[in-house]
Amino acid sequence: MTGALPDGAGRRRAAYRLGHRAEWLALAALMLKGYWPIGRRVSVAGGEIDLVVRRWNTVVFVEVKARAKRDDAREAIDGAKQRRFSRAVRAWIGRNAWCAGATFRADAVFVGHRAWPAHVERVFTIEGL
Repeated sequence: MTGALPDGAGRRRAAYRLGHRAEWLALAALMLKGYWPIGRRVSVAGGEIDLVVRRWNTVVFVEVKARAKRDDAREAIDGAKQRRFSRAVRAWIGRNAWCAGATFRADAVFVGHRAWPAHVERVFTIEGL
């Protein structure tokens, strides 16, 4: 049937593809700014870090949010997301002793339809650091 809405599994696949594409766009934008990738889709301590990048002595944990309108993506990082993200960051740091002495930061990249990704530094404070 043409024009039918996708079922639940179809919507999940579409959301997965959108997120995957947004993460690659975000990574490309960050690399153009001089960041080097360390990790992508890192799952640890019950949370996920979309991107881990580094520039000089700063390790940046990046949350990527994609929405039809880029400004709508900014509203998607709520308190619960910040707590899960912070817990995952602390676990990641605990497992990567090489980064002792580095500066840590939580950034976000917001991706909208037909818009270049917007990188926002220090989008929130990493809890417990």
